[in-house]
Amino acid sequence: MLVAAFAALVLLAPQSQAQAPAVAKRDTTKATPIQEVSVTATRSPKPVFRTANPVLVMDSSRIRRSLANGAADLFRESPGLDLTGTGPNQGRPVIRGQRGQRILLLEDGIRLNNSRRQQDFGEIPALVGLDGVNRVEVVRGPASVLYGTDAIGGVVNLITARPVYGGEGTHFRGSASYRYSTSDRQQLPSGSVFGQLGRFGFGVSGSYRDAEAYSAPSGTFGQIVLKNDIKVLDTGVRDRWFSVQAGYGLSDRHSFAAKYTRYTARDAGFGYVDNSALGAVNAASVQIRYPDQTYDKWSLSYRGNGLALPVADRVEVTGYTSGNVRTLTLGVFAPFGPGTPPGAGVQVDSRNFTDIRTVGFRAEAAKIVGPHVLTYGVDFFRDRSDNTDTSLTTVVGFGPPQSQANDTALTPNAAFRSAGLFLQGDFAVTERLSAVLGARWQTVQARTRTTPRVTTPLVDASDNTAVGALNLSYRVIPEVNLVASLGRAFRSPNLIERFFNGPTPEGSGYQVRNPDLKPETSVDVDLGIKVGTGRVYGEAFVFRNEVHDGIRIAPTGTKVGPFNVFKNVNVDKIRDTGVELLAQVDAGRGFSFGGAYTHISSKNVLEPLNPVGDSYSSKVTGSLNWRQAAGRFWAGYDIRHNGTRSDVVLGSNPIGPVLPAFTVHSLRAGARVFRLEGTTHEVTVLVNNLTNALYAEFSNASFFRPEPKRSLAVAWTTTF
Repeated sequence: MLVAAFAALVLLAPQSQAQAPAVAKRDTTKATPIQEVSVTATRSPKPVFRTANPVLVMDSSRIRRSLANGAADLFRESPGLDLTGTGPNQGRPVIRGQRGQRILLLEDGIRLNNSRRQQDFGEIPALVGLDGVNRVEVVRGPASVLYGTDAIGGVVNLITARPVYGGEGTHFRGSASYRYSTSDRQQLPSGSVFGQLGRFGFGVSGSYRDAEAYSAPSGTFGQIVLKNDIKVLDTGVRDRWFSVQAGYGLSDRHSFAAKYTRYTARDAGFGYVDNSALGAVNAASVQIRYPDQTYDKWSLSYRGNGLALPVADRVEVTGYTSGNVRTLTLGVFAPFGPGTPPGAGVQVDSRNFTDIRTVGFRAEAAKIVGPHVLTYGVDFFRDRSDNTDTSLTTVVGFGPPQSQANDTALTPNAAFRSAGLFLQGDFAVTERLSAVLGARWQTVQARTRTTPRVTTPLVDASDNTAVGALNLSYRVIPEVNLVASLGRAFRSPNLIERFFNGPTPEGSGYQVRNPDLKPETSVDVDLGIKVGTGRVYGEAFVFRNEVHDGIRIAPTGTKVGPFNVFKNVNVDKIRDTGVELLAQVDAGRGFSFGGAYTHISSKNVLEPLNPVGDSYSSKVTGSLNWRQAAGRFWAGYDIRHNGTRSDVVLGSNPIGPVLPAFTVHSLRAGARVFRLEGTTHEVTVLVNNLTNALYAEFSNASFFRPEPKRSLAVAWTTTF
């Protein structure tokens, strides 16, 4: 009945837009229109069509219509993109099979990654409330020249809404929204107000989310058969995001701005399903929770435009400081399996408290010389990490339980410091050919500090890295653009990889430190074509990204007590190759359709039989949308199919040797209900997982964490 009611709404309603019809006509739900502009790939505004990189831009209207839980949720239907993590706030981006610390997360061009996160996880985009994001820009492929370490796999830039200042008059704008979803009984009110008082501008934004653990549907996924719906435990959260900013325009050329952001999260978790529901008798049970996290960030920036100085026409300087305080609790039970008494195993209960304080700045300038643009600058950041660990390890099944307590920090107090210089030129070689040539030199230092009960000698490790990139764009005819790029990127080992010393989080071994790790480096080649007309936009890319000195945890052949000893080493040579296709067509009469295709192949060149892939090998998506000419109603249908993956290690998970394919459908619709005294009121409806399929995203399969069952989400938004 619910689906029938929604289908009736779909028949009545095409795509809603509060903007003028001319703007609404350009907007699409899945692809980047030819008129869209990106700033992330080049650091200066440039049409996506003429940008010599595979770039995706997701604007505010698409974000609002998606009813996404977070930025990574927007990636599910895009070529080359996926997500890892479960629940409303734990989703993290995956780009071309790379994830965690190999993806650089930015807010307005300033890094959010911190050096204390696990390599496979990375920082959460939820630090920046999605309701405050004006658009999301994604560079698929390396971007270390402009942004330094961690940008091996790609860059996600969350560009936030800003107030207007530096002009005349008094203006106010804002919005208020309330969102509810059934799968997790999530409630999310949010709002923002922006004002301009002559040369002074300000903005205040905030949101509050309260979500319960969601339910997954019954069904079959590989060898897993669920007869009833099940709870995916620890997937709820209560989090708040708040931002206040102000700026002043000294003149049309000079302005200053300050911003404060605070994010708090309570009772978040990694998510898990009780093994008894999966029939996994001898599988490890892992419960990872984040009882609390608080993130604060202050920034102060100066912008100068149209300066006409001998060395710069544009100057931007941003200084920032942030604090990221997080508690992590880990409960692991690893059974010893056959040949031991029933129920025998090791139980590890641990708690980590991490406090990271960051200071940094980025200063860059751009100079226009005829048709050429030269961008150069310097950036610096320092993470100072303090850690407290407590753990209790208990062996059961061999008589009375044997417990051992430990309150020594597994990662000692440490500092991670990075400084870099970069230079990039955007050259109009001929009328049709443009070239972007850039280079960066970066130095990174990781140093331990005195830590209570840690007796190992202090360590000072450092590395210096130089990288470069060449991107070419050739306009064959006005509607066809050829793209080629060659780039080298890098990622310096973080504090966990260098200095962690203790039982591994899964309770399956003991990890020792390796401060002598070298940086991972990569060489990436992209070849592509972009086609754009008034009604058609399309892209086709082939790529090859090879990571050298890849960091992997490897056995040392020794033991600490009952545990095998492991250590991070530079042993991998990982090669990712793939194809990405994207198309969007305006069919007229308010209809548009599009689709995307991704194929990725990953292998360890030195050990071809060792699976290293971190995504499904293929993904096909499609969309059909309809929008009323006046922009009052809209509707859409989306489909996504991920193919099987056989060359993957799933551990003791009962899925079986092959990660099965799945297909997901969704319907969405919206309407501009009415306008009253300068306010516009819209309603948006989403039915997700329409066929109630049981499935899991790639990185959520090894510890099986399926996605939510069929759910309804509704949002009411008022703008003024």
